[in-house]
Amino acid sequence: MLHIERITIPNPFKNYNHLLVCTETKEAMMVDPTDASRCMAVAEENGWRITQLVNTHEHGDHICGNSDIVKAHHCPLSAPASAKKTIPQVDRWLEHGDIVKVGNIELQVLDTPGHTMSHICLYYKGKNPALICGDTLFNAGVGNCYSGDPEILYESIKVLLFPLPDDTRIYPGHDYIETNLGFAAKREPDNTYITELLDEVSQQNPDTRLVTSMELERKMNPFFRLKSPSIRKTLLTEFPGMGDSDKEVFIHLRKLRDSW
Repeated sequence: MLHIERITIPNPFKNYNHLLVCTETKEAMMVDPTDASRCMAVAEENGWRITQLVNTHEHGDHICGNSDIVKAHHCPLSAPASAKKTIPQVDRWLEHGDIVKVGNIELQVLDTPGHTMSHICLYYKGKNPALICGDTLFNAGVGNCYSGDPEILYESIKVLLFPLPDDTRIYPGHDYIETNLGFAAKREPDNTYITELLDEVSQQNPDTRLVTSMELERKMNPFFRLKSPSIRKTLLTEFPGMGDSDKEVFIHLRKLRDSW
């Protein structure tokens, strides 16, 4: 059985770090360590042994704990094959469709460029499926594209993430849900589900923050609701020349979110 330990990092970026644990063997996979000491302490307190380290992409807040984890646990580091020039000391380069294992657990590598041009997600398709998605997909939002491309991010999400089952749990690299829901409410003011959910999560702290699912994302994430008449109407008031394709809606939503 897979247990996912979400570790909140109290920094300005509101990072989430994740330990993916095989409950049968107590082996753990560390994903994107920002604060290595904090993550290793959580593993030790629970009797978990870190045997794998995976980076979803090359940004500094996702790889800065690599060396400390490797030094302490002598575990191999895996990272996207497209990040060969940006992530050092990698033991295994991951391609789309590869399988990574921790204990008796297998996760599939999904190649999801867009936030950066070197980004992967990990998908567990067993009982209680889960997506460990780095900065590709956030709760109620998607990643920025300052070092990537919004058109490519759109294709990654459309082809690989949107079709995932409704019960897939979403584990992103940052706690941005409250801000993202505020943006969503602005873009789709007649969606009462968004405002109700915003009230709920605003009462939570980072440690107790809601873990969303694909079903919930389809109800409130504007980047999953590209056909919503109210989203399109509000966008057209700001971008009157916008085309009517889903891709155009996605790109213009991302442009607004960059400055919101």
